[in-house]
Amino acid sequence: MTPPATLDIPEPVLAIARTLDAAGHEAWCVGGAIRDALLGDRQSDVDLATSATPDEVQRLFRHTVPVGVRFGTVGVLDRDRRLHEVTTFRQDVETDGRHAVVRYGASLDEDLARRDFTINAIAYHPLRHEWRDPFGGRADLEAGVVRAVGDPAARFREDYLRILRGLRFAARFGFAIEPATWAAMVAAAPGLAHLSAERVRDEWMKGLVSARSLARFTALWRDAGAARAWLPELRPAAALEAALGRADAEPRDPVLLTLLACEQAAAVLRRLRASNAEVARAEAVERAAAGPGSADEVAVRRWLASAGDAWRDVRWLAAMRDGVEPAWGPVAARIVERGDPLTRGALAVGGADLRAVGVAPGPAMGRTLDALLDRVLERPELNTRDALLALARELA
Repeated sequence: MTPPATLDIPEPVLAIARTLDAAGHEAWCVGGAIRDALLGDRQSDVDLATSATPDEVQRLFRHTVPVGVRFGTVGVLDRDRRLHEVTTFRQDVETDGRHAVVRYGASLDEDLARRDFTINAIAYHPLRHEWRDPFGGRADLEAGVVRAVGDPAARFREDYLRILRGLRFAARFGFAIEPATWAAMVAAAPGLAHLSAERVRDEWMKGLVSARSLARFTALWRDAGAARAWLPELRPAAALEAALGRADAEPRDPVLLTLLACEQAAAVLRRLRASNAEVARAEAVERAAAGPGSADEVAVRRWLASAGDAWRDVRWLAAMRDGVEPAWGPVAARIVERGDPLTRGALAVGGADLRAVGVAPGPAMGRTLDALLDRVLERPELNTRDALLALARELA
């Protein structure tokens, strides 16, 4: 791959590079933005690597944030208060498969040597328009290959998350994984168990959102041993291929896709430390997953009353799994659009109305409201104040 003579680097990043350069420090654009630019996908979020130490970066710029200063990264805020990461050239001194102890004073090539994959170990000087690619990353981009920098086994021992990152890159770009890199991934996969759930969750969800083929992404997790470590509930490939193929063209919702790909998805999301809202959403879908059983309006209304907001997710999942809209789907949509009463709160009477006709507060009130809702679910036209009060008198 012949690189372009220049890259279109955002002006705020150029301003940071000029300040570092004027102070006698090297400043190179690195990371995913450079990789993506070479693939024709320009990014506005460009990271810089520099010979300046974190203390020197903080002295040079008025507005900074110590986003990862322990690991050499300082966030520099531009005039629009947008943060740009500036990281000191570094070498790993000690690693435990999760975190690294680093030393500063490294060269650019030494800094690139500690990166995970060759396609991420490319640097561009935004002022001199020079390229640095000591590990053949551009050739691997052109060939469509994910290859570890240097010794693959050593790279994965340094940080087991790199296995999941490699799977994500392969699925996102449609790249092959170089054989020695793949073999090292599989061999190192037991180390994935030592990662934090949050880091694994982020890679799983990013992969679901970015993969060209969801079936390939999940197959990579399964075949590399990542699913064995973190997602034993991942459904077999034969049960997933058609459904995930349909989902490829849909907007990517990682919670829905986890429900599609995994048995007991709520338990999976809980293990991955997803948010309470995400876990609750999955639990609601699992409770409602059976659907209404028929397309009869009364049956669908009763099911909607129990399913709540989960009905749309259940409808989408059924369409992805079966390849056709469930028969009850349009009926449910029509009921919701029409505004049929489905909850106690939608009834035309409340507690004060019922007390006025002799219904006692407490459990009796709850039973009466439930009975009224049951009648209204069967016949929505009964949801008027007069009709419900008459029914309440009969029930009293």
